[in-house]
Amino acid sequence: MTGFSYRQLFRVPEFTPLFLSAAAQTAAQTVSGLALGTLVYRATGSPLLSAVSMFGPSLAQVLGATVLLSGSDRLPPRSALTGLSLAFAGAAALMALPGLPTWGVFAVVLVQGLVASLGGGVRWGLLNEMLGGAEGGYLPGRSLFNMMSGLMQITGYATGGVLVTALSPRPVLLLAALLYATSAVVARLGLSARPPRAAGRLSAAATRRANAALWSSRPRRLTYLGLWLPNGLVVGCEALFVPYDPGAAGTLFACAALGMLAGDVLVGRLLPPALRPRLATPLLLLLAAPYTLFALHPAVPLAAVCAALASVGFGASLVQQERLMSLTPPELSGHALGLHSAGMLTLQGVSAALAGGAAQLTSPATAMAVMAAMSIAVTLVLGSAARTGTPDARGAAGRAPSAPQRDGPGGPDGEGEGEGGVRRRGVNERADDMGAG
Repeated sequence: MTGFSYRQLFRVPEFTPLFLSAAAQTAAQTVSGLALGTLVYRATGSPLLSAVSMFGPSLAQVLGATVLLSGSDRLPPRSALTGLSLAFAGAAALMALPGLPTWGVFAVVLVQGLVASLGGGVRWGLLNEMLGGAEGGYLPGRSLFNMMSGLMQITGYATGGVLVTALSPRPVLLLAALLYATSAVVARLGLSARPPRAAGRLSAAATRRANAALWSSRPRRLTYLGLWLPNGLVVGCEALFVPYDPGAAGTLFACAALGMLAGDVLVGRLLPPALRPRLATPLLLLLAAPYTLFALHPAVPLAAVCAALASVGFGASLVQQERLMSLTPPELSGHALGLHSAGMLTLQGVSAALAGGAAQLTSPATAMAVMAAMSIAVTLVLGSAARTGTPDARGAAGRAPSAPQRDGPGGPDGEGEGEGGVRRRGVNERADDMGAG
């Protein structure tokens, strides 16, 4: 553990309002996602469209990552976070309109995802700046945010499931709009007017240059792939909770969030720093393995246990994202985190669509087992690449190592590359980053 305890984090100026703003966003994204998935499934009866409606905003992240992402470090954080929250509030209210056709819902989802591509970089870049980066309090800070996300998802999915059943999806979308607006108010009143971390204007050219610089280093490439692929495929499993059992979807999502919370506590507070990177691959395998049991179409109680156990594995990405920050210069920290979020959410959206398509052809249970098997295969391939990697100098955005030390390339275990003593981390940011952008 680094030098911050959880209690000390709340003594850092502006940490509390950033935390509360993110909590409101996470709750809003959670209840709106469940309501939207249910609304579309009731209207169409399609597992594919239901999955895409819940995770479809993620698909637009790839476009935002190539056009807008430079704004993560080039926009004032307070204004950006406030504006993004208001945009999400408007989108949720628009999707609640009774006369909005299904194609209109997906049009709003697409625009929402495009706007969201900025939010992850802005929020997590600001957190990294507040807490002193990878060598300061970033890991415990992000761990605490992840724990909050788990609690908000447990509460949000449980409450949202009850409200969707008792009322209808549209009032729940209006509740989400109110929560997004609350997040905007907290960010505007609680955060100070910090200047951007980098000079220049938001532009597609600047975004492409920074993306190329970040991608030019093999350690960073493997780190990104380790953060994007295994958990993206598993989110494809989660995207089928509604068609798997519409009445129990809220329970399954809540249990998955409970498992994610346990994984964050395990990695963020209990595991010794020296042990964390070596447990990344076992955790990633745990993330997928329980979903293979869905091929047997387990009853809801066993399915809930599988979802909770699997989500403990999301803690693997905590050390991966910490490593990413250690490989990235401060002036690109927001952009690097934004690229991580955008790529991860894009892969989650692609995986949701892939899982939905497979469920159309087979069944939700079979599709979930197939996605889990793919995640296991990807994890093993990345682990092999990490072990057989060769030393690689950092790309244009990287920093030279202060001393030659053995370290990993950013695959699941991070072993094999020599770029200075670093660690990695990351998280399942379904709610964190779609709520924050």
